[in-house]
Order: sequence, then structure tokens, then C-alpha cells
Amino acid sequence: MPHILFWEKPGCGGNAKQKAWLQAAGHTLEVRDLLSWPWTAFTLLEFLGPLPVADWFNRAAPRVKSGEIVPEALKADKAIELLLAEPLLIRRPLMQVRDERRVGFDPAAVDAWIGLNAQDAARPVARAEGCAANINSAPCTPAT
Repeated sequence: MPHILFWEKPGCGGNAKQKAWLQAAGHTLEVRDLLSWPWTAFTLLEFLGPLPVADWFNRAAPRVKSGEIVPEALKADKAIELLLAEPLLIRRPLMQVRDERRVGFDPAAVDAWIGLNAQDAARPVARAEGCAANINSAPCTPAT
């Protein structure tokens, strides 16, 4: 099974569930703090570049949920500027296996990419990503 570099928001219930699914499938993880990682525009774009700009954003981030930031209205340069200034806005998790990088956690896509327990791969996407994946539906609190 592949070794996965996994960038998470520490304490996020959704990320905890995702890590558990990956480990149950036999993967090993090297977990990194998404919020304190020394991101640059280049390193973020290695993950985000193939996606539409709107898909770069964590929809559970307070500034996105409130409508203060509207990802669909942003151009790439302004979006990167916002993400670098406030990493809580970055859609998570970010995962890397060798030279391949992924954003977010769609169980079916993860299963097709590196293998995942078939039961977990069938879970709805809305419950598999971000704070919405928290079993108790409690909001993730921003890191201090």
C-alpha cells in the first residue's frame, strides 16, 4: 500500500475519519499541519492547479460560509493570495503519493486512486470531506 503525505487541520473530526479510513485500508500516513505548513504559491498550485478555482476552497471555512469570500467570483491570483494568507480557507485534506497530488476526500475517487475499503468508498461525498464529515455534526473550531 502507498505511503501518503496527508495535510490536515489538527483536531478536525472529518480529517480524523479520513485518516482512519486510509489506515484501515492498510495505508501509512505522514500527517502534516495544513495551517502551519510553509506554503508558497508554487507548492499550493501543485495541488490546486488542475482544479477550477472555486474547488480550491474549504466550503466550511467561516469566511466562505458567511459569503464574505465567494470562490466562484475569484481569479486564480487573488485566490492564491487569500489561501496563503489564511490557510483555513484551503480545501482539505491535501494528499500526496509519490508525485501525484489530490485535494479533498471523495471516497470513490480515493478508492480508484490508491484503494480504500469498499464500504468506505460508497459513503456519500458530502459526509466524507471537511467539517461536514464530523460524526457529531459539530463545527470544527479554527486553530488558535
